[in-house]
Amino acid sequence: MIELQALTKRYGERVAVDRLSFRAERGEVVVLLGTSGCGKTTTLKMVNRLIEPSDGLVRIDGVDVRTLPGHELRRHVGYVFQGVGLFPHMTVFENISVTPTLLGWSAERIRRRVDELLDLVELDPAVLRDRWPNELSGGQQQRVGVARALAAEPKVMLLDEPFGALDPLTREQLQQSFARIRTQLGVTAIFVTHDLVEALFLGDRIVVMRDGCLVQVGTPRELMVNPVDEFVERMFGTPKRQAQLLNDLLGSGEHS
Repeated sequence: MIELQALTKRYGERVAVDRLSFRAERGEVVVLLGTSGCGKTTTLKMVNRLIEPSDGLVRIDGVDVRTLPGHELRRHVGYVFQGVGLFPHMTVFENISVTPTLLGWSAERIRRRVDELLDLVELDPAVLRDRWPNELSGGQQQRVGVARALAAEPKVMLLDEPFGALDPLTREQLQQSFARIRTQLGVTAIFVTHDLVEALFLGDRIVVMRDGCLVQVGTPRELMVNPVDEFVERMFGTPKRQAQLLNDLLGSGEHS
């Protein structure tokens, strides 16, 4: 459904993304994982041409994205921004209906779609439809952001650390909601995160990046069991070390 071939982005002499190639099959969530500055977000933005590649290509459903006007491409690709990015001068209804309005949907179809999506992300349309973004909690804003990305019934979603700024409990709730929604709708997604546990929970496959390059791609289990190098081994050893620490803490509590 999404295919990257030797995708590259240069800024002068600096190579931000270096000949990156991978695929996301239909209905699959592929997580881009790596430390800050490794090129995850740059890669994501090249998929829908918010950033133009220096070299290489992206195909979505077999179509080279360079053959489409950028604004038309982005209307058919759901995008969830880091930090939500809701328009503060628009109500929840208006935020969600932006893309369907641009696509010329009827007012009745838009109204039904907005209410349907608010239900999908577990928000009450009657209560929240006409509220402003600053009247919502962080978790509610992020749910509206997900609903907005799904508004035009896209086949593809791109998510840029969408839950990173939320408290742990809200983040876990939204991760569970996203896992349910993407299974229910069958969307294909590329999900950027630097949180390993989030990657393990949400990703069908994980692309590990370092310094703009692909280090390893595989299922969560494959990366845990067969890391390709020390970098991946140390990265995926983190949850094991944390689990051991938790067990030690619990064990010491039992003996105190």
